Amino acid sequence: MYRKDTLSNGIRVVSETLPKSRSVSIGVWVKVGSRHESPEIGGVSHFIEHMFFKGTEKRSAKDIAIEMDSLGGEMNAFTSQESTTYYAKVVDEHLPVVIEILADILLGAKFDPIEMEKERKVILEEIKSVEDTPDDYIHELLTNTVWPDNSLGRPILGTRDTIKALKHNDIISYIDSYYHPKEIVISVAGNFEHSRLIELLNSHFGKLSRAGVPKNEATPAFTQAVAVKKKQLEQVQLCIGCRGINYMHEDRFVISALNTVLGNSMSSRLFQEIREQNALAYSIYSYVTSYRDTGLLTVYAGTDPSNALEVVRLVTKELKKIKDEGITPAEELRVKNQIKGGLILSLESSNSHMSRIARQEIYFGKYLSMDDIIKGVEKVTAEQVQRLARQLFSRENIALTILGPLSRKDVPDAVLEK
Repeated sequence: MYRKDTLSNGIRVVSETLPKSRSVSIGVWVKVGSRHESPEIGGVSHFIEHMFFKGTEKRSAKDIAIEMDSLGGEMNAFTSQESTTYYAKVVDEHLPVVIEILADILLGAKFDPIEMEKERKVILEEIKSVEDTPDDYIHELLTNTVWPDNSLGRPILGTRDTIKALKHNDIISYIDSYYHPKEIVISVAGNFEHSRLIELLNSHFGKLSRAGVPKNEATPAFTQAVAVKKKQLEQVQLCIGCRGINYMHEDRFVISALNTVLGNSMSSRLFQEIREQNALAYSIYSYVTSYRDTGLLTVYAGTDPSNALEVVRLVTKELKKIKDEGITPAEELRVKNQIKGGLILSLESSNSHMSRIARQEIYFGKYLSMDDIIKGVEKVTAEQVQRLARQLFSRENIALTILGPLSRKDVPDAVLEK
């Protein structure tokens, strides 16, 4: 059973009761992320996420960890481009305790300057870790290629320079500006008693009363480009990025089908053509990223430097083939079943339910049942997939980023021509 409530201070609460579950998951979703940061404070959203776990007036960082472990639960957080989320999953009887802990963390954090300096070092190491992981780093390079002048093109972690320059006041000011009731959605899924849940949330979160300021969300223009970053690696990492669609777009199920046909599984065209038939890559896949006002469809591959241009050629060949010929009736049926099966299997945990209803509230402002979503998938046609492919796979909507032992002169401008 789904419910939507509003706390006394305006925080929205979405909840889904799962009576057969013995767990409960809760997430506090703050609708601010890396895209809302100015260039000078890049990475501040992620830095704040770390700092909330570094101690409160009541608990040290160690106390928080020990208390959660003693409940047999888990608590964590993540930062994305458009939100920062603090979540926990526990046995249902421990829900009152975990609500109190989350509220203490988010409303009572000390932001000790000494702890801030420690965490600054941790995040700098995290940045190094990403840069030392080529198959992660290439995706950051791609977004910077297609959105070079927009915050969506900057790394969520920030850069070494911005993290070193962040001041204590930058963090406090950012929280005061954006961590206010109108920007917060609390999502709960699992086995709980609804009236008791709302009573607990009002008691612990209802006292938050910041006014806040409007966010800056400039929509980026897509930049068609070929970018090469030379680095001595055994493999070339490459990403081909195509202009996508926003999260609420009427073609959101169509792009999911297009992505599934293209590279989202072992039966996909790219996996079969590039790995199985030509043995040019171990890892080859595609994925969709959607935001409030824009998106990307990305193809990734890791390959030997001598095969890089051939992989790009084969990928662009498949893009052209879908544009020109569409997909087969067999593919249409298969991808619909794949998507529906994946959706249903994803809802086997309270955490998945919690995340789904939170995103629905954040982006749509309403609840979409699984039946509603499945009906949307079933309505997708091969003709719609081909129409969207023709829109997205045009030359001006495609960019290429390469990381590895190649120079820009090794990659001709015409490499993406079809």
